[in-house]
Amino acid sequence: MPHPAEPLLMLTASAALWQHWQPLRAHGWLPQHGRSLADWQAWRTQGRRWVLLDASLPDLPDWSRRAIAAQFNGQHVLVLSTRPSDAQGQHALMQGASGYAHALTAPDELQRILDTIAHGAIWTGRSLLQRLLSDVGQRLPPVTPQTRDDAAWAAGLTPREQAVAELAALGKSNIDIAAELGITERTVRAHLSATFEKLGTSDRLQLALKVHGISG
Repeated sequence: MPHPAEPLLMLTASAALWQHWQPLRAHGWLPQHGRSLADWQAWRTQGRRWVLLDASLPDLPDWSRRAIAAQFNGQHVLVLSTRPSDAQGQHALMQGASGYAHALTAPDELQRILDTIAHGAIWTGRSLLQRLLSDVGQRLPPVTPQTRDDAAWAAGLTPREQAVAELAALGKSNIDIAAELGITERTVRAHLSATFEKLGTSDRLQLALKVHGISG
């Protein structure tokens, strides 16, 4: 968690979800109940950054429309849905959300997710992450030996780390990478950890953007 006693807007019209999220108090959060977009806008005006957002909030704009993107600017927003889907999660992250998960996730797990976001990473479930990475890989030119040699991201990485990074950027799981490269999953995890540190990335999505030249 970034700071002790951090205010956290729990934005939901559901009394059940408001109660379900309350145990986060034990982790040092100061929950505030919001029920509308107006409450969220007031929160932003106050300079507050942390939000749990119920994806079924009645006056929320359609996730596929850019009108909602401004709401996420400068905020750490974890979108939570009682009916999560990869499509909705993908739209939420594209609009600027910091994470996407099930609304009934246990509070201790929610805290772990918030910790992950606080460290600069984006939180997604495995299937959504693979969907996002696959989409990135399909939309962009493939990495070739020539483009890798010219890419700043590859400098400082060992050949094995480069190979692992490229496969991870395509949405491959650790077990798939291990099988393709003939190494163990433990070795894959070690290479990814070293790569994240060298490239200054926190998760696979950030890594994919680096590999495909979207971020410096």
